[in-house]
Amino acid sequence: MLSSPLSSLERVDPVRPLAPYIGGKRQLAKRLVALINSIEHRTYAEVFVGMGGVFLRRDHKPKAEVINDWSEDVATFFRVIQHHYLAFLDMLRWQVTSRAGFEKLLALEPSSLTDMQRSARFLYLQRLAFGGKVRGKTFGVSAENPARFDVTKLGPMIEAVHERLAGVTIERLPWSDFIRRYDRPGTLFYLDPPYYGSEDDYGCDMFGRGEFEAMAEQLRGVRGRFVLSLNDHPEVRRIFTGFQFREEQLSYTIGAGAAKQVGEVIITN
Repeated sequence: MLSSPLSSLERVDPVRPLAPYIGGKRQLAKRLVALINSIEHRTYAEVFVGMGGVFLRRDHKPKAEVINDWSEDVATFFRVIQHHYLAFLDMLRWQVTSRAGFEKLLALEPSSLTDMQRSARFLYLQRLAFGGKVRGKTFGVSAENPARFDVTKLGPMIEAVHERLAGVTIERLPWSDFIRRYDRPGTLFYLDPPYYGSEDDYGCDMFGRGEFEAMAEQLRGVRGRFVLSLNDHPEVRRIFTGFQFREEQLSYTIGAGAAKQVGEVIITN
């Protein structure tokens, strides 16, 4: 009798991401995790980890895990949580939810800060930014919900993410270089690039629309397996023609507006 892919994976407890992040895949995560679990792999390599919306919600892991993001804020943040989380918690101890604090930190140049200062700034802004925005952040408040930066609740969450990152390799490479470096039989890549048509949402020079063509070409030649999630757009279907497409319908609500139905696709080789 053939063993199932799950028999070669270790059970782990899912962990909540520490902050919202645009394109975080909260609604799609359960379906993506089930698909990832169904594919035999020895290495899990996530190309655009963001705040870990899929990575942290997985409930099984292989022998090796690698996460990557070209954002220096993201890569630095995960390295700090992995290696210095107690000192990081001390830095956050007296922070409160404040529009003045938000605007003050937003005005700081991240490159002028230490790694821990930069990571504290990043977490604070992501927790409080409307819609988990990365670019064009505004202070997000709700009169009906508790303050969104509460260290008494964040402490256990940070500790859980710290423990989950044990043994995980953290990279900061351009997506193409990351795939090239880790591509081998037995590797499963998960890719969650910016939505087609929303490439600028993650900042200048982070990802260009022309890179989708290069991505499709590179993925046609990989020796491993991949799972790619994107918005359902005619150009996405054209660019990634020849791969397997799975259609998903999701519902999004922005602020107090009405729910909007959107189509996404999961693409695999």
